[in-house]
Amino acid sequence: MDLKDKTILITGSTDGVGRVVAQRLGAGGARVLVHGRDAARGKAAVADIEAAGGKAEFFAADLASLAEVRRLAEAVHEKIARLDILINNAGVGTAGQNAKRQVSADGYELRFAVNYLAGFLLTSELLPLLKASAPARIVNVASAGQQAIDFSDVMLTRGYSGVRAYCQSKLAQILFTVDLAEQLKGSGITVNALHPASYMNTTMVRQAGVTPWSSVETGAEAIVNLATSPDLEGRSGLYFDGLRESRADAQAYDTTARQQLRSLSLDLVGQATSKDQHS
Repeated sequence: MDLKDKTILITGSTDGVGRVVAQRLGAGGARVLVHGRDAARGKAAVADIEAAGGKAEFFAADLASLAEVRRLAEAVHEKIARLDILINNAGVGTAGQNAKRQVSADGYELRFAVNYLAGFLLTSELLPLLKASAPARIVNVASAGQQAIDFSDVMLTRGYSGVRAYCQSKLAQILFTVDLAEQLKGSGITVNALHPASYMNTTMVRQAGVTPWSSVETGAEAIVNLATSPDLEGRSGLYFDGLRESRADAQAYDTTARQQLRSLSLDLVGQATSKDQHS
């Protein structure tokens, strides 16, 4: 894919693998919309891309707040006329063995809120821009760590575990990917998910007390592949393990589970009155 004149939004791109992806896509000629919570880190990420001859601008938002997710979408709509690629990369890790249950600004379990629900809402809010820019791509950065969603206790109020919360939120991203791919058939927008690499050298992994196994560069290569590879043109609803097409947890391919998650998500973000979020 020729990245010249393409506009790409990458959430969580002031640090870790997201920052490397932003640098690579900026170096390739794209206009990169850098997102993060910290303005100083955002400014530094933009400066790096510009120093290498690329174009970038920073958008601040805390994805633990649905109001801020909406503000982010509004800011993007105001600033740009087209969006060719959306990469939902921002996330909260497992926080290690002693993780305590935390909640978002809206009172939802934090990992479900940030890793999944924020991307669900942001994607919904930005679909008009993506449709206007088609062919366009959505990439959801998930994980090989997946655990089936227990719809009787999605917010994990019983027997909380940070690992379980993280794995559930990452599988939710994949259910969303498969579901959205079906809804967007014929729109010119593809949506795919991936596990970029195992235990990359990121803040998230170090905070979990894990010794990194792989580099952020390896993970970035896999994300850039889904975002730009000509081999993926018109292909949608897929899950990749690194550079290889793979299969996610069986729940991702369960139509009933996907409908349940969509219904719940629309309710949680306050769009339940809409018959179809993507109409």
